[in-house]
Amino acid sequence: MAANNHSEHQSAGHGHHIIPAEIYKKVALALFVLTLLTVGFHYLFHSVMHGSVLAAPVAFLIAAVKASLVLMFFMGLKYDSVDNRIIFALGFFFLFVLIFFSALDIWTRVAVTSTL
Repeated sequence: MAANNHSEHQSAGHGHHIIPAEIYKKVALALFVLTLLTVGFHYLFHSVMHGSVLAAPVAFLIAAVKASLVLMFFMGLKYDSVDNRIIFALGFFFLFVLIFFSALDIWTRVAVTSTL
């Protein structure tokens, strides 16, 4: 019974990647800097420029970079199989499609029903 080792079943054919603590510290620092950048752009767009059409796209871009860092390093997708990366990418793609068509619907409704 003790000779029955299930380690090959637990790893599903690939080895476990041990990421050094230094990488985690660098990623955490990058996330902190990107958070400060988000706050700085919010202040710039809303206090200095009094609103801008670039506010939302810049915020979404920074959020996407932060999400990709979390996915790659903290969730381990950088070292995982390609199948899992494709599944995560498809999820983000369909989220983008949902937001795009929702915004398109709102923009066309305003254009059709506008009294200006």
